[in-house]
Amino acid sequence: MGQDHVGILLNSSMYRGIPQRKTGQESIANYEEAARANGFIPCFLRLGDIHVENNSSIAYVQNGQEYVRMTIPTPRVIHNRALYRDASAHRKIRSLVSQGMCIFNINNRYGKNVIHRLLQEDPYLREYLPATAEASSASLRKMMSEYDDLILKPARGSVGDGIMRVQRDHSGWTITYPSKSRKGWVTDRISRDSFPAWLQRLLMRTSYLVQERIPLAEYDSRPLDLRVTVQRGTFGAWSVTGIFVKIAPQNSFLSNIGKGGRPFPVQLLNECLPARLVPNALYHVEMLALSIARHLSARLPLLADLGIDIGLTETGQPYFIECNGRDQRYGFRKAGLAEIWKETYRRPMDFARYLYDQEQPGPMIEWSLTKR
Repeated sequence: MGQDHVGILLNSSMYRGIPQRKTGQESIANYEEAARANGFIPCFLRLGDIHVENNSSIAYVQNGQEYVRMTIPTPRVIHNRALYRDASAHRKIRSLVSQGMCIFNINNRYGKNVIHRLLQEDPYLREYLPATAEASSASLRKMMSEYDDLILKPARGSVGDGIMRVQRDHSGWTITYPSKSRKGWVTDRISRDSFPAWLQRLLMRTSYLVQERIPLAEYDSRPLDLRVTVQRGTFGAWSVTGIFVKIAPQNSFLSNIGKGGRPFPVQLLNECLPARLVPNALYHVEMLALSIARHLSARLPLLADLGIDIGLTETGQPYFIECNGRDQRYGFRKAGLAEIWKETYRRPMDFARYLYDQEQPGPMIEWSLTKR
């Protein structure tokens, strides 16, 4: 196996930190190790440094001692780890793909409404979806007439930003939302017939989903869910790389690590569920996560690296919460699962090698993988 180039596409802020090895939660060292195990020289790129007209790119490459910027032929296979919000970036990526370049995880942030709509197509997966509607004042009132506990979440957002909870207690309805002036939450009384003006304005200007809140299993009175990392590796097949438990901080309903949630190995479930239920629950979770990945990858271009959040009830019943197209893998490291953390970098490089070795990279590979 020769030394071929593989690209790892990063946002500018992370890219600038490469010489000092200050790349936040993304491990450049893990990419180096995983790429070289597959006979690759890893090249770290920004989209603006890929030049379509002469098939060249400026990239950071290790020279044995340090990272240096050099001009190289644009790698045939690129793993996208960058997030782009502007349309011009997505147009450029589509242009690169149309010219035969193979970029996997082309788009790694799809709206929660888009993902939910796609999963609704499958009768099997539909059983694992909480009741959900595109949020408006009218749909929120309707959901409040049917459920006592609801979640409001932005259709586009990450790390739990903007999420609110609407629930009924013995005195009526409350809404819990993040405080703007301090860390923590604010809870206000609301009426189903008359929402506060700020909430009505928010639902008019921002795309939100309103969703039935699943009664999640708890640890020490704190709700938990599971992060399931599902990736393509050798031969392009999907498999579960690892699972960890996320537990919400005290007095919070969110388990996101970015909001103070703590990750733990799955063995913690033995303290949260009857021990006899845990093996079957985990098997059920894995099968559900794989079914979700396969369904989505048949409809979205060259997905390869997903972080799927799945909730569990006290009886071990799994429910889909959301799907992250750019999995934040550091939860495994924080949970003390260093080998699985490294494996989350190996699998994408295994997949890159598989793509590279195909006779016709680019659009033909995309078609053959997504149609399976």
